[in-house]
Amino acid sequence: MQIDDLFNILHNSLESENNGKKISLKDMASSLGIAMRTYQDWKLGRAKPQAAAIVIKMLGRLDDDEIIRTVRKINKLEDNA
Repeated sequence: MQIDDLFNILHNSLESENNGKKISLKDMASSLGIAMRTYQDWKLGRAKPQAAAIVIKMLGRLDDDEIIRTVRKINKLEDNA
């Protein structure tokens, strides 16, 4: 699996969580605090952020419940930032 596949899966999952409403590349990039072009390059596979690939691989080793707990911890850190 390529990193762009992972970004597309995550993007589509976030759209599903958004009641199926499309999320533009610009809006997604803005919500992540990155340039739209950067996000576009990741999503299209023109750039491959190594850290993102490692994070995804680490999450992939966790069971479903632990992924949920981990993501909630990450969200709490983000809320406190």
